[in-house]
Amino acid sequence: MSNLPASEPSAPLVVVEPDPAVRSRLAMQLGERAVALEVLDGVEERYAGSPLLLVLGPSCARIPGMAGAEALLGRRPDVGAILIADDLSTDLFQRAIRSGVRDVLGAPVDTGQLNEAVRRVSSSLVGVAPRPSSPATIHADDEPGAGGQVITVFSTKGGAGKSMLATNLGVLLAQRSEGPVCLVDADLQFGDIAVMLKLAPQHTIVDAVGSYDRLDVGFLESLLATHQPSGLKVLPAPLEPAFADQVGADQMSHIIALLRSFCSFVVVDTPAYFNDVVLSLIEDSDDVLLVAGMDIPNIKNVKIGLQTLRLLNTPMQKIHLILNRANSKVKLEVSEVERTLQVKADALIPSDIVVPQSVNKGTPVVLDAPRSAIAKSLEQLADRFIEAPAGKRRGRR
Repeated sequence: MSNLPASEPSAPLVVVEPDPAVRSRLAMQLGERAVALEVLDGVEERYAGSPLLLVLGPSCARIPGMAGAEALLGRRPDVGAILIADDLSTDLFQRAIRSGVRDVLGAPVDTGQLNEAVRRVSSSLVGVAPRPSSPATIHADDEPGAGGQVITVFSTKGGAGKSMLATNLGVLLAQRSEGPVCLVDADLQFGDIAVMLKLAPQHTIVDAVGSYDRLDVGFLESLLATHQPSGLKVLPAPLEPAFADQVGADQMSHIIALLRSFCSFVVVDTPAYFNDVVLSLIEDSDDVLLVAGMDIPNIKNVKIGLQTLRLLNTPMQKIHLILNRANSKVKLEVSEVERTLQVKADALIPSDIVVPQSVNKGTPVVLDAPRSAIAKSLEQLADRFIEAPAGKRRGRR
């Protein structure tokens, strides 16, 4: 029997690995559904017109163009790939992600880890439509007025509070800034920003990508929803997970560059994993808020995330560690976390019952409970980017 649940929609699964022993082992790990091949030749023709999932063995990582997969991924957005490599070097990781590979795993790979990656990538291929081609004459770096500050909020573990932090930070900056502030929901499969702000958006980021050939500042502004209590502009995530794959790294970079050209701040919420879109956002950002919860799985994942960012030569001065629920009585001290991660926390956000209450109301906690301890800590975080008017500070000393 296959290791994939029968109830889960899945694309055809092909293992490509020249070494027969390794190829056989990978096929056994993936179950009877996997088709094991020595080379990629003929696969595109065999599976023409339908989504396809490739598992590329360690030998492919050593072949230029990943044994032909790089060209195939460039032509076919409905083809997903997982690369298994003996050596997870910086160069390999960058090349794989930028070539369209969805995940990179170290060899020898654990069966559970491999099948989880297959499940995740396979589900992302359901309903995938071809991406709009990028206009050859438009490049993100060419945009005028790149003066706005881009702040990406990222976490390597779901449930760390990243969306709550991004939403409240966006609201505070919108209240303080003289220019527009935009919050982008780049969690393209399961973004919650519109729900957390009680918005019923008429447009999403998919509309921006769908009109990519005529996308300019004026058109992009017309797609933004407005959170009336704060004036925050919002570019929501797609309404359905199947649309997520229509938004590539190049499109996201161009959208961020356009927003930066007329907004004072662009705050970006992201999914809790690395992919080409997230890597592009981190690269384009002025500041990255890395959010961690106060539990061992969270800290473990954040440590791996920091190692990955260092491997990718990300400037560490723009990475800011934010510890959420830092006052929780979980027998884990802030000093222990900082010592483990070898990074000093830039902000400590306390745990507070008013947070889930405000989320359920669709009202950011800084508006719903402005005198709470967590609202004050979020205001102090916002102070790092723009000071509140003197009359609005609430006795922080």
